[in-house]
Amino acid sequence: MRKPLVAALSALALAGLGAVPAGAATAGAAEPTASTAGKGVDTDTVTSVAHDVVTSTTANLSRVTAPKAQAVDFAGTVSLSNCSGSVIRLPDSEDNDPALVMSNGHCLEAGFPEPGEVIVDQPSSRTFGLLNSAGTRVATLRAAKIAYATMTDTDVSLYQLTSTYKQIQDSYDIQALELNATRPAAGTAISVVSGYWKRIYNCSVDGFAYRLREGAWTWKDSVRYTSACDTIGGTSGSPVVDDATGKVVAVNNTGNEDGARCTDNNPCEVDESGNITVREGINYGQQTYQIVPCVGLDNKIDLSRPGCTLPKP
Repeated sequence: MRKPLVAALSALALAGLGAVPAGAATAGAAEPTASTAGKGVDTDTVTSVAHDVVTSTTANLSRVTAPKAQAVDFAGTVSLSNCSGSVIRLPDSEDNDPALVMSNGHCLEAGFPEPGEVIVDQPSSRTFGLLNSAGTRVATLRAAKIAYATMTDTDVSLYQLTSTYKQIQDSYDIQALELNATRPAAGTAISVVSGYWKRIYNCSVDGFAYRLREGAWTWKDSVRYTSACDTIGGTSGSPVVDDATGKVVAVNNTGNEDGARCTDNNPCEVDESGNITVREGINYGQQTYQIVPCVGLDNKIDLSRPGCTLPKP
């Protein structure tokens, strides 16, 4: 997971990145204090070199043939007390369905879910600051419940709101971001849109980690970014948007901070043979296409639906 926001504020001050958003200091205190799970190649294993060459070639070809990028802005993103998020809809969602907000499992108000823990239909009154295209907060949205959350295999939370998509559209002229139903490809141009920092990171999908291990948690088929997406604390839960389609392909969640191996805030990649690679300074997100089959009528999470592979309680 991303470093606590207090550390992120220090990093920003050292980097001279400008003023700190109002309330950021208290947001740092709101970050869960349990072990935080988080960003080069491990000197013990050089097995990834050939893979990296293939991935880089694929990425370059994809960039040449990719559709023209669309403008990505902040509309539909939200700020949480300690993280980022977005109002999302599924391809089959209807305007009168209760809207969903997506963030990370490690951004839950109650702290990190344990390995193997899956939370479904838990009451919540958490609030979210809804942003317009310019990054201005235009409304406060409220959760009715945590519809789904876990840090097992993926790192995601889905909150059901007290508002419908139509109500949000009619009141604020803001549409939800749609989840892409298909897996992204290496080389895809992406934007990581942080509602907390009101900052957009632009880079590409560098490749995928078969398993990403961080402390007690392991995530499957994680998206690895190219180095330009140097995300910081508070960007957790940001939607990762395909620039060509404007659809969400992942949720931002972690990065290797200082080159440590498989520790909190220092995830490592594990391949099919168990070989470990550490990429200092590189950041990751969790794919979201697998959420689509798990949402049914009235936007209800239904883990028994055909094709749903999300972890179950």
